[in-house]
Amino acid sequence: MWRAFAAARGVEGARYDVWAFGGDPDGLARLALDGGKTATSSAHPLYALGDEPLPEAGEYSVILDGRGEAVCVIRTERVTVLPYRDVGGEHARREGEGDLSLVYWRRVREAFLPRRRHRRV
Repeated sequence: MWRAFAAARGVEGARYDVWAFGGDPDGLARLALDGGKTATSSAHPLYALGDEPLPEAGEYSVILDGRGEAVCVIRTERVTVLPYRDVGGEHARREGEGDLSLVYWRRVREAFLPRRRHRRV
């Protein structure tokens, strides 16, 4: 998929990654393909744990389904790092999941993202 996409758009030398959305790879890939999912999020500490760099604006990603098959290619437009508590309703809507509300977004993320293992004193 990448070779055909890159050739059609003249971006053969562009950097790209290959990955699947967590939680529901098939459903989320379908949302991205259909245009209902125009944003995503991840826990910042996971990048350090995996010794991976943060995504960068302009990078491409080949999105896989639950069987590891390519579904679509997306391009990162911008990367924002902010505390979980500061994520707003517009971002939740752009993620395209559930009823598009921030309440739904938080409920799903709290079940998926790693928990803090220490307490502040």
